[in-house]
Amino acid sequence: MESATQLAVFLANRPGALARVCAALAQAGINIHALATSDTIDHSVVRMVVSDPTKALMLLGETGTLALESEVLMIEGANEPGMLGKIAQRLADTNVNIEYAYLAASPGAERGLAILRPSDVEQARRALEEL
Repeated sequence: MESATQLAVFLANRPGALARVCAALAQAGINIHALATSDTIDHSVVRMVVSDPTKALMLLGETGTLALESEVLMIEGANEPGMLGKIAQRLADTNVNIEYAYLAASPGAERGLAILRPSDVEQARRALEEL
């Protein structure tokens, strides 16, 4: 488990908007480790964890793209039934709320990756150390 800086990037909800951001990051040598999107009728919020968040934030700002940063936890765990439930219960037991999460694991992979935004990052880290 490690903490990471996540960027929330606000884009127009139309073809090519995400492609332009991804191309700009790639051109700057910035790798995207995790990404999730949510949309409304006219815009989308792209949450991403990247290899160089400071450089990415500066690059996005230079292009006029609004991006905000927040601290999240990246948790690598077994790809098995109940793993997310264990994490959620451990946090609930210590009164930490999961504000949002996104996760992925390839079918058949032994491990998966979860990105969590807990209400209290340090308390969540302590609660999950033994997991």
